[in-house]
Amino acid sequence: MKIRVLGSAAGGGFPQWNCNAPLSRAVRQGRSGYLPRTQSSMAASADGKHWAVFNASPDIRAQIAANEILQPDPQGPLRNTPISAVILTNADVDHIAGLLSLREREPFTLYATARVLETLEANSIFRVLDPAIVIRRELPLSGHTELEGPNGPLGLTIETFSVPGKIALFLEEADRDDFGSESGDTIGIALHAGGSVNGNAPANGRKTLLYVPGCARVSADLRRRIDGSGCLLFDGTVWQDDEMRRTGVGEKTGARMGHMSISGESGSLAALSDVDVGRRIYVHINTTNPILEPGSAAEAAVKEAGWEIGFDGMEIEL
Repeated sequence: MKIRVLGSAAGGGFPQWNCNAPLSRAVRQGRSGYLPRTQSSMAASADGKHWAVFNASPDIRAQIAANEILQPDPQGPLRNTPISAVILTNADVDHIAGLLSLREREPFTLYATARVLETLEANSIFRVLDPAIVIRRELPLSGHTELEGPNGPLGLTIETFSVPGKIALFLEEADRDDFGSESGDTIGIALHAGGSVNGNAPANGRKTLLYVPGCARVSADLRRRIDGSGCLLFDGTVWQDDEMRRTGVGEKTGARMGHMSISGESGSLAALSDVDVGRRIYVHINTTNPILEPGSAAEAAVKEAGWEIGFDGMEIEL
């Protein structure tokens, strides 16, 4: 199974279009070690020819341009694509807006939970994806799904599960102060090569990749799922819960946005320190996060704890 990180940044990318904070300036100035990053997405394939894209970033056109594996076959028809399926982990803008760029009447299968599918259905702009051409399939909140494209099975199976998260920003109601949810607003995915066995998904193991780009806290169930897996791509949005305030670029905390911090007693470094996993990689990294600064104390702490910092084009094979 081949995995390619298409985008490793949080919403807005790195640098964010209007951000003039030091990290963003360093990228624009081309300073050594500062890598630009597009918005959160990854792709996976069992055969290297047919690909499933996880989350449709607003940057998907640039991501396709940067990754030959997702480009039309030069020997194929005048219009073709290796993208056979798109899987959504939530309805955040940075995970669904890219669907609008995939509107040229090209067939693929769109997978999402009932909550996310309802959100797409309620927004008429997503009708540019003709449901007669782009088939929408509901993902369960638990259990396995063998992914299929227009031409049949992709040789990939996913297990879906709810993780603590938050409803999408554009769905928030002004008079509500509790935006948390575990009812299908945000899911995690365990990805395996191959199909199910006797109706059951393959057991987690070193050939399993866990994809959790958004997570408000590490639950006991999530720890159990991660334990023993081959690779974890996990929410690395903020280093400190209040870092946007500290850097002077905003008032929202990580918790308010539905993301746990990396550092601190309740951060993901501590929460997952004793969990057995082959590789652990932070993705969905916000433009304010100091782990993006080469040589920073934050970067050193992450690496010392055995974590990698995801980047666009990163390749993983299980």
